[in-house]
Order: sequence, then structure tokens, then C-alpha cells
Amino acid sequence: MRVLDAAAVAAWAAGCVHSLASLRPAIDGINVYPVADSDTGSNMLFTMTGAAAELAGATPADAAEALKVLARGAVASAKGNSGVILSQVVRGLADRAEGELDGAWLATALGHADEVATGAVSRPVAGTILTVLHAVALAVRGDTSTLGEVALKAAKEAAYALEKTPEQLPALAKAGVVDAGARGLVAVLDALVGVLTGAPIEQDHALEVHAAPHAEAYAWEVMYLLDGVDEASLPTLRKELSGLGDSVTVAGDGSGSHAVHVHCADIGAAIEAGLTLGRPRKIRVEPLLTPTPIEPGGGIDRTVVAVVHGGALAELLRAESIPVLAVPEGGTPSVEDMISLLNEAAGQHVTVLPGSVALTAAADAAAGHAVAADRDVVVIPCVSPVQVLAALAVHDAGRRTNDDVVAMAEAAAATRRGELRIAQEESLTWVGRAQSGDVVGLVDDEVVLIEPAPASETNLVAAAMKVLNRMLALGGELVTVLSGAAAPPGVAGELAEQLRVEHPEVELTSYASGQADAVLLMGVE
Repeated sequence: MRVLDAAAVAAWAAGCVHSLASLRPAIDGINVYPVADSDTGSNMLFTMTGAAAELAGATPADAAEALKVLARGAVASAKGNSGVILSQVVRGLADRAEGELDGAWLATALGHADEVATGAVSRPVAGTILTVLHAVALAVRGDTSTLGEVALKAAKEAAYALEKTPEQLPALAKAGVVDAGARGLVAVLDALVGVLTGAPIEQDHALEVHAAPHAEAYAWEVMYLLDGVDEASLPTLRKELSGLGDSVTVAGDGSGSHAVHVHCADIGAAIEAGLTLGRPRKIRVEPLLTPTPIEPGGGIDRTVVAVVHGGALAELLRAESIPVLAVPEGGTPSVEDMISLLNEAAGQHVTVLPGSVALTAAADAAAGHAVAADRDVVVIPCVSPVQVLAALAVHDAGRRTNDDVVAMAEAAAATRRGELRIAQEESLTWVGRAQSGDVVGLVDDEVVLIEPAPASETNLVAAAMKVLNRMLALGGELVTVLSGAAAPPGVAGELAEQLRVEHPEVELTSYASGQADAVLLMGVE
């Protein structure tokens, strides 16, 4: 079994180029933009070809130095989102290249590669090359087998994870393909196995190759190398680029230079963002070719997505196969976050259900963004998560798209909202003065009652029933209760019992939401 010396690193680079060149037509053929670059195979090949050329022009003393040269060349030559991510895989190996480069080193280095590659992307999306890389890192974590055995384990795990990508991203499932960038990563790991063991593995990777659809230019791919930038300024750069477009990556080579990549409509603004922080060079701008939307019929032609506060609520929606963006309490998602959520949806038509006024505004901004111009995006205004659930309750994928949107919008608008909050400070309301710690009840954002502290289980149930009685006085058949992070464990059960006694005709559904701002959220339909 071969050791990893400088010659082996060079052989691996050459093997990557050969494998990616052979697979390029097939990988380019399975692209589902914007899940992947418009030419993922070509971009990964371009990146590794440049890296291999950089190494060929150097005389490294050992494998560690060879990997560092290869990483610098990969970052400098990186093309497209997939090329940038691949460059970070190489950089991850180079960063940990010290001492004996054995199996334990490779396991640790792959874990680091996972970290730096994921860190370079503004918002990683499940079902892509990053998902497969993460699966590989987890599979080999702590492994102390021989170098070849760890490499083989990594390659086989990558192949297994590749086959799962359509289950993780609706756009891939719609097209019936695996992720293009992930397929390229499998080829790179297979090449490493071949160099280390002398026996290239031939894995059976199921690829449904589709002829490239008609494409038209609708935006631009802007890339450049950025020198002299302060590492602390990188989050600011990512945020500014995210406001211009999507597929944002800012990836370092470990030596102070960074590869910047963004898909956007404003070329000048993307370059100016780098000029304010450092020295851009090797600027490349190419038209971004976007395949026409996958034709409906026999698959998913539309998707409903949600953006909410509260991790538990997000998990509840994901369990129902709803793509969801979970936003930290009090925060608002960036345009990049919202565009990435839209990109997770399959089909031409996307309906967005935001769980608050602020989230609705963020969704509206993303729907009007140039990067989303090729999608039919409709935002149904919601001011509470209970309205999101009400809309989903009437969603029918078999109904005509317009009729389905109308039904969801009507259900959301017809849902009356109640809340219980704990007063954080003294305040004057329409129904009296609330002291810190008091339970405050609201109906459709209007304060209707104040229960003196403490916010015990008994007080909360009593206050919730008063709010519900007020709401049910106007009629209602279904009550939905979302318990927040601060709700005592027994509140939901006690409230259900009390509601059964006072309103046996009403159906109740109750869930944990993880909301931090409200103890209980209640909806009446």
C-alpha cells in the first residue's frame, strides 16, 4: 500500500483531472440549477486542472508541502460554486498535513475539510456536495485504520450518501437525478483510493443523465481572488454579497488569499464589495445560464415552503415534508437565506408561508429578487405560526395551483389569533397596567386581559381559557395551541382537559413550537 508522499499527491491530482474529464459530460448533464452550477463538471475539472498545473511547476519537499501547493492552486483556479467547494476540500487536507500522514491524519483532515468547505458557503443546502462531505467526515471520524482503508471507507460512504441526495432536496427528486457536485466529490475520493491502493475502485453510481435543457442568460457569475482582506471582515462581505444574489462563497487558501463567488445581476456591486475590503484580482464574469423550469407532469410542479421562528415548529413542518427555514427568535433571514429556501423547492411555482410580519416582509423581498425572477413565487401573508398551520391544513397538491393558493390564503386570514405572554416590564395597556411577570393575553394583537404574577400552570390555563372563550364566542370548530419554550410541561394537557369540559364541540390540536416570545399561541378556525 502506497504512502502519501509528494509524488503520490501529484498522482492524485492527475487522477482527479482524468476522472473529472471522463465524467464531465455526465456531471454537466445532471445539473439542476440553482441547486448546482450550470456546468458543475466543467468547473470542478477547471479547478483541479489549475491545481495540478500549479503543483507540476513546483518542487515540494514532501507531501505536506505538495498539498499546500495544490490547495493554493485549487483556490486560485476555482471556478463556479462547486469548484470553490472542491478547493476547500483540498485546503482542508493541506491545513492538517503535518507529522505522519497516516489513516488517522486523513480522518482528521476530512473532518477539517468538512468544516472549512461548509464555512465558505453562506447557507449550506441539504442534498448537495456539502451533505455528502459531512457524511464522509462523520463516517471516518476517529478512524485509526491504515491510510488506504480510511480512504476506501470515505469513498464508499460518499457513494452511499450520493444516492440519498434526491431524498434530501425536492428539486433533485423532481428531476430524478443525484447532486452533480457530490458526484464529482465521489470521483475525487475514488481517485485517492486508486493512488493509495493501486486498485482504482469501480463503484456503481446510478445517474439519470438528462440532456441539457434550453437555457437563457438571466444573471451573472462573478468570481475574483481577494487579497489583503482582514479575516474579521469576511462575514460582512458574505452578508453584502448575499444581498446581491445567491450561491455566495468566500473561501480562503490558508495563505491570506480568498476566492469570492456570487451569482447576481449587478456585476459592479459584487466587485465593489471586494474593493472596499481588499484587493480583487483575476476577476472573471460569465453569463449564468439558467435552464428553463422542469416541465410539470408526472412529478412535482409546485412546492409549499415555510419560514418560522422556533426550532420545534420547524421540525414539525419538516416531518410533513415541508422545506422550512428556521430563523432565530427576534431575527430576520437574509436574502441569501430566503433564496436558498426557494432553491430547495421543486417545480416552477413556490408558495411561501412566513410565520410573522417581519418574516413576511423578508419573504416578499426574496420573491422580488432578480435571482428568483424565473420562479413563480407567491407569499401568503401570515402574522402568526397558527396561520401557517391553518394554511397547510387546507393545502391540496391535487388542486389547481391558483385555487390552492386562494384556499390557503383564505384559511390563514380566517384564523383568529390569541397569545399569552409574560410581561417583561411595567406597561400601560387598554385593560390596565401590567407589572413585570404578569400574564398578558392578546387576541389579534390587542391586549384583552392581565393575570397577576406568578405565571404558574394554573394561572396560565385560566388565562388561556379566558382568551379562547373570547375567541370562540364568534364561533369556531378547530383550536390549535402552540406551546412556547417557557411553557410549563403540563399546560398543554391541562388546557386540553379544560377545553373538553367547556367546549366539547371543539377539536383541539396541540404542538410544541419552541417559540421564545410567547408562552402559548392559539388559533381558532
